[in-house]
Amino acid sequence: MQENYLAKWLNNELTETELAEFKNSDEYLSYQRILEATNTLEAPDFDIENALEAVKNKRTLQETKVVQLKPFKRFLRVAAAVTIIMVGSYFYLDTLNENISTQYAENKEVVLPDTSEILLNADSEISYSEKKWANERNVSLEGEAFFKVAKGKRFTVSTEHGTVAVLGTQFNVENRKGFFEVTCFEGLVSVTFNNDETKLPAGTSFLVIDGKIIEAEKPITTTPSWMNNESTFKSIPLKYVLDEFQRQHNIEVETQNIDINKLFTGTFSNTNTDLALQSISVPSQIKFKLEGKKVLFYAESAP
Repeated sequence: MQENYLAKWLNNELTETELAEFKNSDEYLSYQRILEATNTLEAPDFDIENALEAVKNKRTLQETKVVQLKPFKRFLRVAAAVTIIMVGSYFYLDTLNENISTQYAENKEVVLPDTSEILLNADSEISYSEKKWANERNVSLEGEAFFKVAKGKRFTVSTEHGTVAVLGTQFNVENRKGFFEVTCFEGLVSVTFNNDETKLPAGTSFLVIDGKIIEAEKPITTTPSWMNNESTFKSIPLKYVLDEFQRQHNIEVETQNIDINKLFTGTFSNTNTDLALQSISVPSQIKFKLEGKKVLFYAESAP
């Protein structure tokens, strides 16, 4: 069989003579079966759009990705961040204050950087900047404290009620809710209240109760009474007396049917609770009932 018979047979180009000769060959039956099998095969659907998209995606994934490193710019960013942190830390630390406080029934002594001394009464707090102290001797006070100021630059005590300023002296400041009193024991003290300044020489006091300036009694001692474990009052509303008892003895105070605005004059012990209760109740003509860490003050006629 000629070699080109197969190609001509597949293209139906054989003559009758050539076809007869091809059919008589040994290979004809095999070619015939192959042709019959291939006629039953179906080609899969082909989507040219999807094929093109797949080719593009493959090329994109195979392309080399270039990452441009900019070490100098990165260094600048890191340096800037470190600078910001350092500057922020400096200003943060520069604003930090020393804070010292006392609890109920507690006193505490504080020595300032210039050797000035502060004695904190119960339930009180002071704050000041040790870093700025050489240029600004200022103490913020909540509560009551006695100050013994070393001579030097202007020394100020800031409270929510007013400001006390001195150069070197001894004085006491009480700054409670609704109550503000400054007593000068040595030297000269300047008190600013509602933008008005008052000069206090030794042996005088400045008193404000519920926003009103009250004529204060002159102190008869050289230090505040609480430094001797006593609390002394002269024509002070009873509610402030009871508040001070609560602070000094760490006992919760309740009242029933009594006039807490009634003026009280007297002294009670800051260390002996029973004696303090008697010292308050007898002059005020009221009763009390002590149970654990609570005391009830009530009128004699109360049930």
